[in-house]
Amino acid sequence: TGHNFPEVIEFRDRIAEDPRITLHVAAVQDWIDSGAIQERPDGTRNPLQTVPLVETIQNRNYDAVLGGARRDEEKARAKERVFSVRDSFGGWNPRRQRPELWGLYNGRHQAGENIRVFPISNWTEADIWDYIKARNVEIPDIYYSHDREVFNRGGMWLTAGDWGGPKEGETVETKTVRYRTVGDMSCTGAVLSDAATIDDVIDEIRLSTTTERGATRADDKLSESSMEDRKKEGYF
Repeated sequence: TGHNFPEVIEFRDRIAEDPRITLHVAAVQDWIDSGAIQERPDGTRNPLQTVPLVETIQNRNYDAVLGGARRDEEKARAKERVFSVRDSFGGWNPRRQRPELWGLYNGRHQAGENIRVFPISNWTEADIWDYIKARNVEIPDIYYSHDREVFNRGGMWLTAGDWGGPKEGETVETKTVRYRTVGDMSCTGAVLSDAATIDDVIDEIRLSTTTERGATRADDKLSESSMEDRKKEGYF
């Protein structure tokens, strides 16, 4: 989006140095510069990702695209299948979903369509951290407790940046926080936390009563059907 956390981009670029990986970046700024999309008044670019995403899938003729969405995160994602058929415009129609009995998946699709595949759809946040611990998976440090300059907006601790925050009257403070989920800086809230190790994070999650998106994603609060509306337009 151009408003991403530097720690995450640095981690991505380092992983992409592996010669087995080819990194293709579809930058929202390129579509803004071309006039294809316009900046939003609220400064967030997260909803603007849809057009670059759909056009990149079409231009590169991808049959399937992997995503990390899970059913326990959000109600629209709770309805979506592991293999999610998207039309030629990238849109999701819940009525077109296919049965997935006994772990059998149907990847057949028409020309121009694609499949969004969510391999960890049935996992929980705790499952993921158990896996990270068991497999010693490397992740960005942003998921662990650290000191950060943040400001409070609508009950969420957001990171200041060139996306338009903070506004007048919003005070920047240094807090000990971590991130449970990572979008871009304009819509992802930190949680106050002292969980500095994997075991600390796992213990914290066991006691949590809200999902990571429910607690920290401002883009899911634009409307009651915000995520489903975006999926119908082509969003992950």
